[in-house]
Amino acid sequence: MSSTVPVAYGPGAGPGPYTPAQTRIIEAALDLFAEHGVGGTSLQMIADAIGVTKAAVYHQFKTKEEIVVAAAGAELARVETAIEAAEAEPTPARARDLLVTRIVDLAVERRRMESTLLGDPVIVRFFAHHEPFRQVMGRLYRILMGDARGSDARVPAAMLTAAIGGAVMHPLVADLDDETLRSQLLHLARRFLDLPD
Repeated sequence: MSSTVPVAYGPGAGPGPYTPAQTRIIEAALDLFAEHGVGGTSLQMIADAIGVTKAAVYHQFKTKEEIVVAAAGAELARVETAIEAAEAEPTPARARDLLVTRIVDLAVERRRMESTLLGDPVIVRFFAHHEPFRQVMGRLYRILMGDARGSDARVPAAMLTAAIGGAVMHPLVADLDDETLRSQLLHLARRFLDLPD
């Protein structure tokens, strides 16, 4: 684990790194959110997970909502890193292929958290009203859609991202190891986008 989460999006704040202590709290919170949901995770549970007092957690973050925002921002930063790498590719096809590869990697790596990130009302509400999230997703969809902007491009792009997110948390694949799931998702995503496998 790195010593800082590279980008964080707080209410009214710009991007900025977190301290190692804050990063430990964010990582522990993400694990607990995946297991218990945001509503079912207390500050005491987060403190217990990293072996500190609740007061030590309060010293780093004033409220649980700040931790939720930081955790959501940390996940968004991972997506933004993938987008930046794709945007640096020389052709649209290579950009799409790299982006799909990175999205699949992230979805599989974070598969336990996917249902929380996609379904927890606190995080859904945060992302719905968070301008940096909309900007990042706009960049992601521009890469996936290329120059096309009509429904012929938007529907497949939405379907692909929803399918990847839905597939990693589907009960039918719960027993698959990460590499098998990754390989199958990447193969299907490339076929869907008509990219070489």
